[in-house]
Amino acid sequence: MSRRTFKLPSWLPIDPYILALIGTVVLAALLPASGTAADVADGASTGAVALLFFLYGARLSTAEALDGLRHWRLHLTVLICTFVAFPLLGLAGKGLVPYVLTPQLYSGFLFLCLVPSTIQSSIAFTSIARGNVPAAICAGSFSSIAGIFLTPLLAAALLGNSGGGFSADALLKIGLQLLLPFIAGQLLRRWIGGFLTRHKKVLGYVDRGSILLVVYAAFSEGMVAGIWHQVTPVRLGALLAAEAVLLALMLALTWFGAKRLGFDRGDRIAIQFAGSKKSLASGLPMASVLFGAHASLAVLPLMLFHQMQLMVCAVIAKRRSRDPQDELRESPGTPASGPVAQTRVPVAQTRVPVG
Repeated sequence: MSRRTFKLPSWLPIDPYILALIGTVVLAALLPASGTAADVADGASTGAVALLFFLYGARLSTAEALDGLRHWRLHLTVLICTFVAFPLLGLAGKGLVPYVLTPQLYSGFLFLCLVPSTIQSSIAFTSIARGNVPAAICAGSFSSIAGIFLTPLLAAALLGNSGGGFSADALLKIGLQLLLPFIAGQLLRRWIGGFLTRHKKVLGYVDRGSILLVVYAAFSEGMVAGIWHQVTPVRLGALLAAEAVLLALMLALTWFGAKRLGFDRGDRIAIQFAGSKKSLASGLPMASVLFGAHASLAVLPLMLFHQMQLMVCAVIAKRRSRDPQDELRESPGTPASGPVAQTRVPVAQTRVPVG
């Protein structure tokens, strides 16, 4: 007799890393770091953030990014969606305070609207939907680069003191922890780029482990400060509802807006998946720098939104993959009729990573 094993539906991408993040939050709730342990965790978290952005800079191929500039209309559209449309919707959410969201949750809600787009999951979903994969790669890369500069500036302008204060010391801290390591990685890429490529899998664990450390330090600090008493199940439900509306609006705007601008099907798919999502990998380290002691509540909306976008976009991508071939042939930028076909990952082999 064969054993039956329980498997999650293919359209429900509960990434194991999401479970690891939830486990880290539970660990911080049960065993928060305090006293000397908190100082050690905070120092390790600071080092982890610097390491993350150093690796981001060292992995990014400047030549490939410059080659992608030829499709500047698409990349500009994604940047506008990420750093203009999203923040405007986030500001509109101010009307939800205090009846739906607490001021602290709203700060996190607005912050998630300011972080850059994903790279890995945008590529994966664009590939599944048979869209313009190279465009998704370049759009995600440009968004990540721009976010290193724009996210702190937008947070300073829109969050003000609710973001933990943006004094000269805070801006210096941002420069030392985010910008300087990123620039150093770019400068050293010539010598260490090959090593990073050969050990990509191992360094992926370093990335994810660093983010788990940042999450543990942030949520431990929140537990010690007692700020979690401000979050009730009703507030969490209201936050999820607000984020569902936000995601629906951005998915509709990116799809129909791109059509109105004259983009073909392959480009519209890349714009929808790159322009409607937010990066957990970039947002968590930035929040730890920008929010300090309030980082735990600030990253909660981003963590919830990230899982929601994975689940919803997985369903959309699978449906787009079943579009009639006649529609595919109408789009010169899609794998059905262009060079992008060589970069498409088979649907059955695609595993959606945390981005």
